[in-house]
Parts: sequence; structure tokens; C-alpha cells
Amino acid sequence: MKQVLSTGVCLLLLTLAAAAQAAKDEPKTVPQVLNASASSMEREFVPAAEVMPEDKYAFVPTGGEFKGVRSFGEQVKHVAAVNYILGAAILQEKPPAEIGGESGPESIKTKAEILKYLKESFEYAHKAIGTVTEKNLLEPVKYPFGEGTITRLALAGIVTSHGFDHYGQIVVYLRSNGIVPPASR
Repeated sequence: MKQVLSTGVCLLLLTLAAAAQAAKDEPKTVPQVLNASASSMEREFVPAAEVMPEDKYAFVPTGGEFKGVRSFGEQVKHVAAVNYILGAAILQEKPPAEIGGESGPESIKTKAEILKYLKESFEYAHKAIGTVTEKNLLEPVKYPFGEGTITRLALAGIVTSHGFDHYGQIVVYLRSNGIVPPASR
């Protein structure tokens, strides 16, 4: 009996391992791949925004060529606003939140408000990216930052590339304040 149980358990474990490997090898859908990319950036950006103390959200570097740059909080709010703009362009609809242009709404000022706006912008971006399919990914849609058109695939890619561009900037701001970004710990 003991050996039968062990054999049964071994077969169950082998079956589970084979199922897990098959799940890894299954082809991903377009939205899954695009959302995984956006999620990767989100997992670094949001914790970095959360770790900066509220009294440092107005921080702007002063050593070097930083004249006219956005504060830490403005960087975060900008990424959120652009997430909304890109998501709305993918969905071909009006953004569901106040945008205030690429800088974000002036009414959002505190760290808590900015973080809420940021997290909700990612939810909306993921919703939009989830609608990109093999059939519509190359269809032209109105470019949200000027004249012309762009594809949904390109817009979804901009969510990640734009966010990582600003992530690099807020890392400089964090380190300038003696804070190691969570992703670097």
C-alpha cells in the first residue's frame, strides 16, 4: 500500500509538472504579451513613486542641467496622464478621467491623490491594451499627440517605453534624496 501511494503521488506530481510546463509553453495572446510588458514597467514605477516621501514630491534636482524639469510628483502625474491619453487612443474614446493635458490635472496635488491617479491610469491602460488583437493591432488610429495616425500596437508599446523613460528620471530624483529604488534593493 505504501508503495502504491508513493507511486500515485509521484504520478500526480509528474502530471502537475507536465501541466505547468505545457502552460508555460502555450502561445500567448497579443494582449497578454503587451500587458506583461506594461506590467513589468508598472511593477517598478509604482513602488518607486510610493517610496518617495510626500515632502519630496516637489523635489527637483539642482546640480547640473535641470532647469525647467518637472518635480518628482509632476513626473509621476505626467506618466499617469499619458497612460490615460494612450489608453483612450487605443480605445478610440474620451479618457475616463480628467487629463489636464500631458501634465495631468492641476487639481491633483498630494502624494495620495497622485498615487491614486497613477494606479487608476494603469488599470485603464491595461483595459485598453486588453482590446488589442491580432486583427486590430495594425489598424491606424488617431495619433493623440498631433496629426496623423499610429497603430494600436505602437500605442501599447509607448505605455511601456514612455513609463520607463520617466522611471529613469525618478530614479535619479530618489537617489538624489538618498533613497534606493525598491527595484534596486
